[in-house]
Amino acid sequence: MMRSGSNAGDNQIITILLVDDIPETRENIKKLLTFEPDFKVIGSVGTGRDGVNMARELKPNIIIMDINMPDMDGIQATALINETTPTCAVIMMSVQNDPDYLRRAMLAGARNFLTKPILPDELYNTIRVVHEQQKRQNQNIRTDMDIANEAERRKSQTTALGGDDVRAGNIIVVYSPSGGIGCTTVATNIASGLMREGNRTLLVDADLQFGDVGVFLNLQSQTTIVDMMNNIEDLDIEFFDNILVSHPSGLKVLLGPPRPEQAEEVHQTNPLAVSAIIQKVANNYDFVVVDTGRYLSENLLSLFDIAHKVVMVATPNLSCIKNVRFVLDLFDKLSYPPEKAMLVLNKVTADRNLQRLMIPTERIEKFLKRPVEVEIPDEPLAVATAISKGVLIVAQRDRSKSPVKELMQLSDLLYTRLMGSETEVAQDEKVKKRTGLGGLRFGKG
Repeated sequence: MMRSGSNAGDNQIITILLVDDIPETRENIKKLLTFEPDFKVIGSVGTGRDGVNMARELKPNIIIMDINMPDMDGIQATALINETTPTCAVIMMSVQNDPDYLRRAMLAGARNFLTKPILPDELYNTIRVVHEQQKRQNQNIRTDMDIANEAERRKSQTTALGGDDVRAGNIIVVYSPSGGIGCTTVATNIASGLMREGNRTLLVDADLQFGDVGVFLNLQSQTTIVDMMNNIEDLDIEFFDNILVSHPSGLKVLLGPPRPEQAEEVHQTNPLAVSAIIQKVANNYDFVVVDTGRYLSENLLSLFDIAHKVVMVATPNLSCIKNVRFVLDLFDKLSYPPEKAMLVLNKVTADRNLQRLMIPTERIEKFLKRPVEVEIPDEPLAVATAISKGVLIVAQRDRSKSPVKELMQLSDLLYTRLMGSETEVAQDEKVKKRTGLGGLRFGKG
């Protein structure tokens, strides 16, 4: 009997451990897996505690784990396996298709979630996709020495890309765990707001399935991030520059796939592709601003890993704040420093009647245990007008007007924190010289 997942991988065999308290369920899944020549069940146990012990002993490639079990449930077992045997990938399964179960499973370290009864094709495809993702993650596990030398490696990468000078390479990921929050609006305007004289800023649309950066900025291009999928290892700066599209303000933009189905091609080819590309080119820019989708995925988690700051965009309502709490809990489990995340409230209404339906900022800060850095007022007309014309909100000349003032405040805050104390000297003079805010014409307007 094969006893090691690593040995199995060399022979293209995916080794699997089954953990479920119902023997009949384990036997049925085992029978399904026998029909596929690249699968091999090397263990089958009935409790979470036994699953943790067997994972440590057998080191399977994949663990299929039930969520409800005696002794120790699947959530607890997955968290322990993630700590003690991180090279194993857990696929959670349950009879209940509850979003809360999915969130808890992701927080514990599960790679995917299946609902019973499981269809054979869904089971087979999920195992193979998760196995490929785990293989890449195992190959990219960094030692403490790697982390200590990260800056030096990134400098070397820039030299290999042919960059003339090494820049700060600050990576800012803009994210919201809820839809309709205005994440893309915040990301595009942060990118513009960070443009200073002599600085270079790149905006990346990493919402691979339904990215809207091109729509918001009225940009079209025959080339997108998809064109880099086969050239990541040999990526050079000239080729990369040819893929980018320029906004009339001078902002450089890397657009996402033009159609949703192409996102799946990216995920299957290399779910870490976007973060790999950004790492290779980051030091050619002072700032790389990354707009993202809402769903947690390998693509998104890898972007969180490399980000210097994650701008967490929320609205002051219960559903959104609850989701933010889940993500911040995940950040804690990933051992991110608290200062990595910046909380921003968007669409804050001044209407007193509507304010009664919103959660007060003080309660949000108490619940999330972190400050709200900036509150952006709800100005739907200004946002809609900017989008319809493909312009940037911060391009307006009157910087004392909302939401221009608050978006500029957020950009200045990020600039100061990431560029360090040297930029705090004569900060007002630098703001006056900001590019993209003067007499330039934007988009169609």
